[in-house]
Amino acid sequence: MSPKVILITGANSGVGFATSKVVAGASPDFHVIMSGRNLEKVEAAKTEIEAAGGVKGQLSTLHLDITDDASIESAVTYIGEHFGQLDALVNNAAVGGITPNHRERLRYCMETNVVSTRTLSLAMQPLLLKSDNPYSIYVSSGVGSLKMAADAPAGATGYLVVGDAYRSSKAAVNMIMILEHKDTYDTQLKVFAVCPGFVVSNLRGTSEEARTGGGKAGDPMVSGQTILSIVEGKRDADVGKLVHKDGVYPW
Repeated sequence: MSPKVILITGANSGVGFATSKVVAGASPDFHVIMSGRNLEKVEAAKTEIEAAGGVKGQLSTLHLDITDDASIESAVTYIGEHFGQLDALVNNAAVGGITPNHRERLRYCMETNVVSTRTLSLAMQPLLLKSDNPYSIYVSSGVGSLKMAADAPAGATGYLVVGDAYRSSKAAVNMIMILEHKDTYDTQLKVFAVCPGFVVSNLRGTSEEARTGGGKAGDPMVSGQTILSIVEGKRDADVGKLVHKDGVYPW
């Protein structure tokens, strides 16, 4: 039987890197395609995972810039020609939008996190629907929950002062996920949004202080385990929801 083909975007660091490592180390039945806009960095990340040992499945790399339609089209063609189908899409690539200029950060976040994420999902959907048990997974965030934001104390953002763009984009990602879930109700596609938690990531910046959230950020490997549990079917009861490692977040 052919291995399940899993495409992970933004796979060279953070949650994407951790998920690639966790999934590839879980079973020989998985072929993980690590993708990103900088192929050199993605290939270096693949080499790092392989050098650490413990890889049971297969790893390959693919150039994919989700903000570039030609790059998306090329990725669809490549996966179609080499694998014939896609079993899981982990839509992880995103930006934090931490510039002080509100117009710039809103446009930047929405273009990458929402417009490009949606564009990639639609482009990959035909390949997903060729699988017997496909998953479309959006890496979202609890900071995009409207209820959690509304219930927070007055004056509390729960994020950075300039977090409006990122939080708004993740709220929009949650809506995109719901729409795909509803639009494909009569297919075998299982659609999820997943909150990786507050983990070490380049979203907040590339300095050690920013990446680690001042030492408060958790291990992204935990995020990888959560995404693995979805791919393995262990979270199927929560399809169409915003899940996290311990349960489900409200909208």
